[in-house]
Amino acid sequence: MADRILKLFRQRGTISSSRVILALFAGLILVGTFLLMLPFSYAGEQRVRLIDALFTSTSAVCVTGLVVHDSATAWTPFGQAVILVLIELGGLGFVTSVLFFRVLADRGRSIVRRSILRDALSVPQIGGINQLLSFILTVSLAAEGIGALLVAPAFVRDYGLIGIWYAIFHSVSAFCNAGFDILGGHVEFSSLIAYQSDPVVILVTAGLIIFGGIGFLTWDDVRRHGRHIRRYRLQTKLVLAGTFFLLLIPFLLFFYYEFRGIGLKRRLLLSFFCAVTPRTAGFASVDYGFMTESGRLLTGLLMLIGGSSGSTAGGIKVTTLMVCLMATRAVLLQDRDTTAFGRRIDPDLVRKAFAFFVVYTMLWAVGSMFICVYEEVPALNAMFECASALATVGLSTGITPSLRMRSKLLLIGFMFFGRIGGLTMAYAFSNPESASAAKYPSERLSVG
Repeated sequence: MADRILKLFRQRGTISSSRVILALFAGLILVGTFLLMLPFSYAGEQRVRLIDALFTSTSAVCVTGLVVHDSATAWTPFGQAVILVLIELGGLGFVTSVLFFRVLADRGRSIVRRSILRDALSVPQIGGINQLLSFILTVSLAAEGIGALLVAPAFVRDYGLIGIWYAIFHSVSAFCNAGFDILGGHVEFSSLIAYQSDPVVILVTAGLIIFGGIGFLTWDDVRRHGRHIRRYRLQTKLVLAGTFFLLLIPFLLFFYYEFRGIGLKRRLLLSFFCAVTPRTAGFASVDYGFMTESGRLLTGLLMLIGGSSGSTAGGIKVTTLMVCLMATRAVLLQDRDTTAFGRRIDPDLVRKAFAFFVVYTMLWAVGSMFICVYEEVPALNAMFECASALATVGLSTGITPSLRMRSKLLLIGFMFFGRIGGLTMAYAFSNPESASAAKYPSERLSVG
């Protein structure tokens, strides 16, 4: 499939890694939609509607977790297996999965394929991609396997031997930050609410989410340099520092303001998990429909930020947020350069970070207003659902299953945009050769 797409772009004379990534993900979504529409995929008495199959396939490939049918009751074991494969391919990157063996077979001759992989993985350079791919696949399978082994006893205890399948599905979904679960057999859309006081299930799930959301590039850098923090790349330092504070601050806010009046153990677990899961997993240990408005607003902001570049997570990304904060600090302190950890950040990168931030924020605002007016739902609920789709999280206040077709199509577009990335989609439809080379005179403006 990848070779055919590459050949098509060569014939058109426009080999673009962004367009290849876009085409491969879209193709995988369509294949998933077809498989989910097969009679033996859906457990209901009637055939699943096209829009619902497309929604579920997009949510799985884009590792989101938003669903219109409960995954435990609506899909047969075959349908659940299809969703699991779509999550794995989407989480690790379909481009990575398809081209990995081709790159190895080419033994260094396919610069085009390596360029596509570089963009798909957010790698700064082409060199060393073979080793990085091996590291990604090894770490992914090991983490998912260990996670499944750790949660299996709890699921087998509650569901019998089928709990082994639940453990595998759950572990893959958590590591890929997908948020899909098949635990709603007793209460639909219940996710992990029944396990909110189980430290093993909650902490293992949170660990898989954090591990998958930090990113393969970060873990590879840590593996290479160990305790020598000064040798870490700037991106690794920004990701680790940003992740630490984005876990600590929400944890304290949830602990002191959202979950007062409950036992200490349950309060700690709920506060920690609610700080972790919006970044961008989608598992729920509480019913967000009954959370306070301040709690939902905080969760929505965390969802928009998301995880790290080159990871299984979505959102604006931690690195983007950190670059914007560093640039803001430079402006306030009247520094000429944007710096962090003794390194200067390229001005072009700062421009891209702010552009990315603005595009996400505008889409979030416009989409929220549309759903609020069209569906006649509270504005905060509409903002929550749009943030969840755009940042490929999967958390919901419970309104997604009842949305009408236009709103579902909007969320499908948001999920696809969030997984592909704003810059990738912009580059796919733009032609750099048409950019004007003219340099216009500058003029001062008043801002702020």
